[in-house]
Amino acid sequence: MGFGSYDESEQERQQQDTSDGEDDGVSVHEHDHDGQVSVESDVSTDDLVGRLDEMRDEDDEDDE
Repeated sequence: MGFGSYDESEQERQQQDTSDGEDDGVSVHEHDHDGQVSVESDVSTDDLVGRLDEMRDEDDEDDE
């Protein structure tokens, strides 16, 4: 038996070992949840967007 034939048989054995029907994949729906989220705040949307704009402006000034 030559070295090349060993490589081929070893590769075939490994492929058989990994294809035993076991699913090693990741389920993207494993932690799905149905429900609702609600947020209560005394601050208006306009105030929050304004504060976000201020934070972005501050960040832009820091980058210069």
